[in-house]
Amino acid sequence: MPVLLRLDSSADLQGSRSRAVTSTFAEAWRSRGPDHTVVARDLHTEPLPHLADPALHWPPRLRPEGAAPPADAERLQTELVEELLAADVLLIGAPLYNYTVPSTLKAWLDHVHVPGLTAPFGEPTQPLAGRPAVIVSSRGASYDAGSPTEGWDHAVPVLELLLGTALGMDVSVITTSLTLAESVPALSGQRERAAAELAAAHEAAGALALRLGG
Repeated sequence: MPVLLRLDSSADLQGSRSRAVTSTFAEAWRSRGPDHTVVARDLHTEPLPHLADPALHWPPRLRPEGAAPPADAERLQTELVEELLAADVLLIGAPLYNYTVPSTLKAWLDHVHVPGLTAPFGEPTQPLAGRPAVIVSSRGASYDAGSPTEGWDHAVPVLELLLGTALGMDVSVITTSLTLAESVPALSGQRERAAAELAAAHEAAGALALRLGG
């Protein structure tokens, strides 16, 4: 039974474009048959706590002597890691907040990136190697090559580093920019481009959902 793990992190529950595109992906995934299931976790409406103890950065065998993280925090981390390991495809809605990922998404990353468990640490520990991960990146403005804001997007690079390089997942990125063109007068001249990028993002999401994960 193929499983999609869908994570949303936008604080906008009504007009979020990242949520809209992850919904398109999830709907296309389900359309493949009743055996294609979706496990959804809304990181905004049900936020995770920050790591309760530095020992949780490591699996038990690599923790410093005397480390004793809270039992409930350890159970939560185990639940999140097992949930990720059980997924055939990972889907993340990642709006750009202050040039990086939302803090709610960062908390999830901190729980599941565990050297020696999900990422290598002196040994090739990558149980998720080769598994598909799809990032839906929505950005209020544009960050084109050659523009004054080139390189200001620190959301996609960190997700590619953690999910791709560290966890070894096969990362695909769907981007829709200028999401503020409808509401910010200074960007109103970019509405046509914004609409085109959003349409392309929906199309890409639907196509990927029909192709990935078996």
